[in-house]
Amino acid sequence: MSNQHKHPTISFRISDAERKQIEARILASGMIKKDYFVRSCIYNRICVVGKKETIYPLVQTVNALYLQLLEMHKAFTSTGTTSGTLPASDEIKELQTEYTNMLTAIIDLLDGAKYLWEGESHEQ
Repeated sequence: MSNQHKHPTISFRISDAERKQIEARILASGMIKKDYFVRSCIYNRICVVGKKETIYPLVQTVNALYLQLLEMHKAFTSTGTTSGTLPASDEIKELQTEYTNMLTAIIDLLDGAKYLWEGESHEQ
């Protein structure tokens, strides 16, 4: 038993009404609770909360960061470019995977904030 590795647990508190809503969604999905939570956390869009007026000064910078991160993500995930340019050691591959996961999360977060700069012209 001491050789078994257990994955970390994530927990949070919710109200009775929230619990009933979540359980209804789980039942409707046909998935087990664990799979529902994992898929919801990974694949749902990230909701960015805030008023446009309070964060407008950062919009141009965030938009530029978003575009740069998309380019970096393409470079890391395209099969043709990374195979010959990165070392083949396991540590580097693990770092690339962690970095790609981090980039994906940041891109998803910024994707949820695109309403701030889409459809408007900003000087860069």
